[in-house]
Amino acid sequence: VETGQAAHQVTGIRTSAGVAGTVVNNLAALGTGRLEAIGAVGADGEAWELRRCLEELRCASGHLHAFESLMTPTYLKPRDRTDASLAGEHERYDTKNRGEMSREVCRAVIGSLERVLAEGDVDAVIVADQVEEEDRGVVTGPVREALSRLAGEYPDVIFWVDSRIRIDRFRGLTIKPNQFEAVGREFPLPGERVEIDEVTAAASGLREATGAAVVVTLGERGMLVSDPDPAHVPGVELSGELDTTGAGDSATAGCVLGWASGGTLAEAALVGNLVASITVEQLARTGTASRDQLRDRLRLWLEQR
Repeated sequence: VETGQAAHQVTGIRTSAGVAGTVVNNLAALGTGRLEAIGAVGADGEAWELRRCLEELRCASGHLHAFESLMTPTYLKPRDRTDASLAGEHERYDTKNRGEMSREVCRAVIGSLERVLAEGDVDAVIVADQVEEEDRGVVTGPVREALSRLAGEYPDVIFWVDSRIRIDRFRGLTIKPNQFEAVGREFPLPGERVEIDEVTAAASGLREATGAAVVVTLGERGMLVSDPDPAHVPGVELSGELDTTGAGDSATAGCVLGWASGGTLAEAALVGNLVASITVEQLARTGTASRDQLRDRLRLWLEQR
């Protein structure tokens, strides 16, 4: 081309809703009823694509507020079409907001939370706080305070939080850190893990600080729940190549759906383990699990005990 730079040819585009969207993907695949997305996006094409993805999943997007000042967070992941393995992925391009969320954005998100809960027939609120920089995502300090207040006002509703950096700042909400987040280890080495005894102590401390149940994901070892007594729920033993991208989000979907359906927290953690064990086997795509797959995976889990 004129610039002398290589022109990489795109032969196909696949779009999917990520992070909270991965939770929605799995909730929809498991037959969940009413789904509502609450948040803020840009007035851009990526927001249009996100809404389209959510609508295909029967998830309402009327509370997804558009602002000219924002960009819709997007991960662009080029990959080789002929190589479905993880080796076929190229470097990722991330679009996200670099400035703090305005008070207008916070008010819109809090207002939507209040309206949806006031309408009734809500079993759970799932919070995906995955933006590492402070107040650059919609789960800002004021939104955290509002969530704690609403959790007190609606004690029969499950409030579930997944937060990459600020898991210990939520009060009165069930939190789901991974093993490293639970002990405050930000940069674990490949293959590293935290011993169960250390995780158990950390979970007890987090429960005391937050005043609510704690669920810690342990990778292939399953989950540890503290409600209030700690219990280890083993995972499913797997072999072969795995893609753990989004495993925590798929586990969240299984856990919350299992808990909202009347299971104990330990039983809900088992459902989360089963869902995650299915999705990690689906390479280079947003994995989901169906009810039939869950039944088969439960049989495998029981055989391994």
